[in-house]
Amino acid sequence: MVLFTFVKALPLLAACVRAGASYPAIPSDLSTPVQQRIAVNGPNSMSIGWNTYQQLTQPCVQYGTSSDSLTQKACSNSSVTYPTARTWSNSVTLTGLSPATTYYYKIASTNSTVEHFSSPRSPGDKTPFTINAVIDMGVYGADGYTIQMDQTKRDTIPSIDPSLNHTTIGRLAETVDDYEFIIWPGDYAYADDWYLKPKNVLDGTNAYEAILEEFFSQLAPVAGRKACMASPGNHEADCQEIPDTVALCPEGQKNFTDFMNRFGKTMPTSFVSSSSNSTAKINANKAKLLANPPFWYSFEYGMVHVTMIDTETDFPEAPDGPDGSAGLNGGPFGSPNQQVDFLTADLASVDRTVTPWVIVAGHRPWYSTGDSSNVCSPCQDAFESILYQYGVDLAVFGHVHNSQRFLPSYQGNADANGMNDPKAPMYIVAGGAGNIEGLSSVGANATNNVWAYADDFSYATITFQDENNLKVEFIQSSTGAVLDSSVLYKSHTEQFVSQSA
Repeated sequence: MVLFTFVKALPLLAACVRAGASYPAIPSDLSTPVQQRIAVNGPNSMSIGWNTYQQLTQPCVQYGTSSDSLTQKACSNSSVTYPTARTWSNSVTLTGLSPATTYYYKIASTNSTVEHFSSPRSPGDKTPFTINAVIDMGVYGADGYTIQMDQTKRDTIPSIDPSLNHTTIGRLAETVDDYEFIIWPGDYAYADDWYLKPKNVLDGTNAYEAILEEFFSQLAPVAGRKACMASPGNHEADCQEIPDTVALCPEGQKNFTDFMNRFGKTMPTSFVSSSSNSTAKINANKAKLLANPPFWYSFEYGMVHVTMIDTETDFPEAPDGPDGSAGLNGGPFGSPNQQVDFLTADLASVDRTVTPWVIVAGHRPWYSTGDSSNVCSPCQDAFESILYQYGVDLAVFGHVHNSQRFLPSYQGNADANGMNDPKAPMYIVAGGAGNIEGLSSVGANATNNVWAYADDFSYATITFQDENNLKVEFIQSSTGAVLDSSVLYKSHTEQFVSQSA
């Protein structure tokens, strides 16, 4: 109650003081692109997203296969903002790309540089490749944490070069040629934790926006070159993560607004089916109609089908939904049962002769070590049976701020086959990338857990070695050391999987 009363008084106090928010400097050319990010948008397309300090009449991107010959151009009319934001989110989609090809691009501005990316692999391409799973990574510097986890030094760092000091971003930058894209289901910036810093408590509105600007600027050297495939976490819900205080948030900082503005035009809808099977095509088309990016959607890349889900809203007793247990009053973003119907149709459409591997990624886990509050029982009730029925190979989650690996499991029981052709999905938690809240203790072991780590920041890499072998490794961000390594074998003999427990 004391905390609630204090927070309730903040807007009044804020009116009496000067803003203390650590905003980045505004460039003299307001069309200068900042906070760049790219995403896989289709089988032969990529989306380019960025922010500017003015609205653009026509955002444009020049691109080509040579850095000195950007002969193609794509434009859009997508330049959007919201109350309290200083910037506009812009997006352009590049189509007709040749698969697995290096493209160079330049965002149209008098103050931008040439960047590059690799276009998506065609569905069915069986070339080995690696992706990263990076979740729960927040801002570094005055509004975040120090790499030594020395909480007393947070307020003394005015500006941080992320390539030198943010160990996870630094590691992602250093190894940028070793992976092809990043899956990131939730919790970016931790802007809603602004109240943890004394300098911010009298001006939460600006502090919230400043943290978002700082974080996505820190991430841009990686996100502007490698696709970051996003879905929401609880820290995207509103301006402060204090239960039942949503009414205190200003308009524009409620109900996942920044998340929708930032990623709504860059994440893909479900792909057109690559299968020759007519039923698969029908299911894929149904899934495409039910998809609602950036909250839930899917895409195909080489030998994997990836489905991103929203563990925060839009299913029974969703924790961030109206009257949800988190008190964040988020959503809904679809019609009743839309997300569950999407997931069912989407997974039913997967042709394993084209994409043998299937990954589902969401924010809140239903398997975790430690306190029972770490697990999302409503998520398990809504999604687990669907993942099992359609033979999902790997499920990736975060929310708990450490790294964990579980045996393939269903309803709390480890699959009898272990890592050798199990029916149940393998589960991992990759929530230890680093944020202001610090790392979560591993705590008590769960029966199906085989490894857990909370000594330092870390993230996961997922390597599709071939059609039958998938390697998962956890990487220590500070050193690049492999902390844990495992290989999942799946025979993938069935073209379409539909199984009962």
